[in-house]
Amino acid sequence: MDQRGVDMLAGEYCKNTGRKNKPLALFQDMIPGLLQNTEWNHMGDLGWAIFMDDDEEVVGRKIEKAFCPPKLVEGNPCLEYVKYAIIPCLGKFEVVLKEANGGNKMFLSMEELTADYSSGAIRPAGLKQALAKAINTILQPVRDHFRSSSAGKLRKAMEDYYIIDRA
Repeated sequence: MDQRGVDMLAGEYCKNTGRKNKPLALFQDMIPGLLQNTEWNHMGDLGWAIFMDDDEEVVGRKIEKAFCPPKLVEGNPCLEYVKYAIIPCLGKFEVVLKEANGGNKMFLSMEELTADYSSGAIRPAGLKQALAKAINTILQPVRDHFRSSSAGKLRKAMEDYYIIDRA
């Protein structure tokens, strides 16, 4: 669901549940889908995005299948996730490398990362492994929160209201 769809769903939910205060929508840059040419793919394939309730294994599988050609920076969804989600949330991005390749590398800016990626110093497999780990670090508190009883009830209510086939 795109950003406008989420805004419309929230407004509908408030109307149908009698809430007087409607949501305020603040739109930001959209992270592209993980799959190549996502706009042409059927959005029923849930591999195109990371969802807040994806578990660690699902995140790993989705990132592993993500479009991430070697040395290509423009249009690389893995790098977009780092740019718009990882560095803003964590303040850094660490890629684990073998000692023979210079050892682990910590990136504090996209300029550093894109330079190393475009030169081939960072390869797709290393980028993807680091990205999956970083996404799971960000999502773990969310997962923990929704496992709590009060948040679990809210999640159940939303699932009952808006049915999503996650199979």
